[in-house]
Amino acid sequence: QLVESGGGLVQPGGSLTLSCFGSGDIAWYNMEWHRQAPGKQRELVGIAPNTESPRYSAAVEGRFTISRDDAKRTIYLQMNDLKPEDTAVYYCNIPTAGVWGQGTQVTVSS
Repeated sequence: QLVESGGGLVQPGGSLTLSCFGSGDIAWYNMEWHRQAPGKQRELVGIAPNTESPRYSAAVEGRFTISRDDAKRTIYLQMNDLKPEDTAVYYCNIPTAGVWGQGTQVTVSS
């Protein structure tokens, strides 16, 4: 089971950090962050491999940072310079296990 937290309302240019806590050991797994904006398909935000550096979509490269603390069974999504188009429900998942969290809403608006 994965549980996301940290969403909320933020002004354009602001920052927010999301967390995703795993009920089991996540150390062996590649983890991903996705998001789904209203009326749009879910899209990949970034990948947190368990043995490599994170990778990001072009839409968030340079603004978002993924990190993981396997001892705490948690991955993080640090989001800076947020834009209205970043408004979405953000999900974490374990792609090889088909496990998704319930999502956390991020709204960027003045």
